[in-house]
Amino acid sequence: MKDLFSRLTRRDTMKLSGLALGGLAVGGATRAGAECTSTEPCYPTGEPTHRYSLFRTLDEFVHPTPLASDEMRITFLGSGFPPPRRAQQEMSIFVEVGDGGGEGQPDQVIFDVGSGAAANYSAMGIDFGRMDKIFVNHLHGDHMGDLAHVYCFGPAMGRKSPQYVWGPGPSGVKSPRPPRRLYDDGTRTFCRNLREACRWHSESFSFLETAYAEQALPTRESWGLPCDPVAVGDDPPGDGFALVPIELDWTKVGGVAYDNKATGVRITHFPVVHCRKGSLGYKLEWNGLSMVYTSDTKPEWNCVAAARNEHKGVDVFVHEMILPPELMAMKNARLRRPLEYPGPDFWKRAVDDAVTVIDSSHTPQGAFGYLLSRIKPRPRLAVAAHFPVADDTVACALESVKAHCDRIRQLGKDPLPWDERGYITWAVDLMVISVTKDAIKQMRGVVTDFAWPPIPQTSGELKPPKYWKWGVDENGNPVQVSDPRAQIDVSTVIEPGPDTYCEDGY
Repeated sequence: MKDLFSRLTRRDTMKLSGLALGGLAVGGATRAGAECTSTEPCYPTGEPTHRYSLFRTLDEFVHPTPLASDEMRITFLGSGFPPPRRAQQEMSIFVEVGDGGGEGQPDQVIFDVGSGAAANYSAMGIDFGRMDKIFVNHLHGDHMGDLAHVYCFGPAMGRKSPQYVWGPGPSGVKSPRPPRRLYDDGTRTFCRNLREACRWHSESFSFLETAYAEQALPTRESWGLPCDPVAVGDDPPGDGFALVPIELDWTKVGGVAYDNKATGVRITHFPVVHCRKGSLGYKLEWNGLSMVYTSDTKPEWNCVAAARNEHKGVDVFVHEMILPPELMAMKNARLRRPLEYPGPDFWKRAVDDAVTVIDSSHTPQGAFGYLLSRIKPRPRLAVAAHFPVADDTVACALESVKAHCDRIRQLGKDPLPWDERGYITWAVDLMVISVTKDAIKQMRGVVTDFAWPPIPQTSGELKPPKYWKWGVDENGNPVQVSDPRAQIDVSTVIEPGPDTYCEDGY
């Protein structure tokens, strides 16, 4: 069985996708999954839908809502398949935990920070100072595309400490072209290049304070890291523009990435199969609760083992899912139904490309169901992510999952009791999942498209900025203050005055 998914033909891929395209009718699943005995797809009827109705029915969540001491909260700030859609930015998950009933300290981490996700963080009122620990599953643009934004604007928006980035080491894959270069494509080299690429930005913003006067920096021992937290570049220790990569050995199963004794959060990693060697899945454990986030991967066995959780079961299992090839091509072409295969050249090429992508990188709908059938005990909640949600696509996918895994139920508005297992939902931007030992509940984050970012929060005295000048404090004593003009030529500046504009800007 372990070799099943490594030998998929095109027809096999379509079978495991469920290809239950009958589920695309506006009214829901009309003929799919276990009812569909043909090896060919059942074609959709009716108009495609452009909404995800279940999400609208969920109870509202307004940030900041206080976190219970025994609560793990999972918020999807990006959930989609590239390129981003207006409804779904690219992958990013914010996980925060309480103090464990007074036994520790609150903590938070980010898994992936794909393109467009930063806007959702701001809309949800999540301060940049809380975005200091980012775990990247792999270095595709839809999983790290907004890292430059978070890194660059963090020091101006409340993060006066280093940006820590976890990710895989070099893939070890040689270029097939002579002289067969062995690229250094690991996280540390990525961060080093990003640091230098952002030099103009970091200097230009360094007329603002970027570091605390005093702070206790984490160590390899205090955070349980696999390596010393050494920044790339020449930034002072503790500076907000210090970029610290924590490179992980992606070949290890169960390697420890983060084990914070003060907060109780422990994160381990395992290899998954996606496009190129080096992709990772993560498992987070805290206060008797656990979640697995595989990110992008073909169906494979390491995630199954992680979700079995030493036969205790995992609370939340977040795994990617992809559309069937014809459905992907149909949606991209804005058609009401798939064309006959092979069909016109554009259609054949679109379907063939989709099949190739799935074979390299992703988990079909039916294969997602098969994975759930292998995880015993079942996760309390399975979350299909990296999936373009709509009423029709979710209805289709649910039938495909059911065809391969019995007793799967879609989680709705009502909380999931502690002793219930075998529920599934689909990730969408601003979905909030509250997890305790007693219940799991999904909610709908409420924001406005015109929301302003939160006011930056700091918690101590700040060092003078890099670009400063002498000023005086309220007692008339000399003090180093920001010099916003240190890096510019002011010879052509139009200054405020009686003949120009008001000094206060109005």
